[in-house]
Amino acid sequence: MNTLIAITGLGIFCLLFEILNFRKAIVPFTVLGLLGVLALNFSEFGAAESYYNNMITVSKFSTAFSSLFIILTIFLVTLSHNFYENHPTKISDFIAIKIFLLAGGVAMVSFGNLAMFFLGIEILSIALYVLAASERLNLKSNEAGMKYFLMGSFASGIILFGICLIYGAMGSFDVAEISERSLSAELPIWFPIGMILMVIGMLFKVAAVPFHFWAPDVYEGSPALTTALMSTLAKVIAIATLYKLIAELNLISSLDNQDLLHTFEIIVVTISIASMTVGNIMALRQVNVKRMLAFSGISHAGFMLMTLLTVSTSAGVLLYYASAYALAGIASFSVILYVCKNQENEDITNFHGLGKTNPLLAAILTGSLLSMAGIPIFSGFFAKLFLFNQTIQAGHIALVIVAVINSIISVGYYFKLILAMYSKEPNQERTGKPFLIYATAIVSIALNIILGLFPSLVLDLLN
Repeated sequence: MNTLIAITGLGIFCLLFEILNFRKAIVPFTVLGLLGVLALNFSEFGAAESYYNNMITVSKFSTAFSSLFIILTIFLVTLSHNFYENHPTKISDFIAIKIFLLAGGVAMVSFGNLAMFFLGIEILSIALYVLAASERLNLKSNEAGMKYFLMGSFASGIILFGICLIYGAMGSFDVAEISERSLSAELPIWFPIGMILMVIGMLFKVAAVPFHFWAPDVYEGSPALTTALMSTLAKVIAIATLYKLIAELNLISSLDNQDLLHTFEIIVVTISIASMTVGNIMALRQVNVKRMLAFSGISHAGFMLMTLLTVSTSAGVLLYYASAYALAGIASFSVILYVCKNQENEDITNFHGLGKTNPLLAAILTGSLLSMAGIPIFSGFFAKLFLFNQTIQAGHIALVIVAVINSIISVGYYFKLILAMYSKEPNQERTGKPFLIYATAIVSIALNIILGLFPSLVLDLLN
């Protein structure tokens, strides 16, 4: 709860800095503030507390994921300095929106009441709608904002309808009460229907097949920094919230009928396989790097959904996979922001010869793509290894075989970009070495490698 209050206060300070004309201090102040919030959040680790009649609950799960969200926000705020340098009067607005978005994300993994869960979703979603359409003079950005707003509104409506049905079945919004009553012998039919609607709405937020159709267009049309936020922070928040929702509301335990439980597992396996396969096959055809990473994100959503098959034991694996994926995403988007600045698009042709003109950034982008593909020594390899091991122990060997095949397919489109950097001749001059972009790229890929070398740093947090 202290973390949530501190984040909200930091967002208000960002807006005040604009009024006081302290624009140059906004980025360093916000980064220092977020580091303070991270320390405050970590001090609560291990404490099981609830606030305001169980509206907010602090647990190891919420604290660990909140720490990841704060770290990702620090990177995104750091990148904002160079990205918004041509719009100095708007930087405080955009950074404040990112901070309030973080508050929504922390509320989503700390909810103890379905009202707080929905409030967190709306704070997150409204911030994303604004950021997606933030380039007012760019037609693609306007289109991305409108598409995301319409589709997101439908998803929020479905979630809200599901919450209403659960309330009708249980007579409470309190998660602890709902969890306790869900284990009773006779459940009203509205409860499983409400849970299904809520899961469908969250699958949209995760961009899993068949609710993925908005992601490629919105990722391509949004400003590059917003795309970085959507594909890392927003996706990780959504998958963590979906996991907590299923775990906390005892969806699997309430399916005491073996046929119902088997049906749930089949649905999760089907969506997981579809997300991996559709994401990877469509990514093979893309020439726009942002669009390619959008389909890659759909594929990774499929991998992370595999943790839903072992909800009681896979929280640590989900945290590790989310950390590995998000850090690789931040590193790759740092390079994309540098290469595609002042360019009309983010096509692969912009990356031709990057290995010759800027070997360091080319190496960082290569490392992040290899991590996403699941190549050792990067943490992406170990994340898939632990995930596959756990899924095999749960008896889903066929799913793991499909996942391994999809990992091999993904190497195809990642290497398409890597080959363009090292085998093609440079087609443009690249001047300047923005310190913050370099620092963000180096630190994020270094953290990715450190997690690969010492996986227990994250895995043991939730065990």
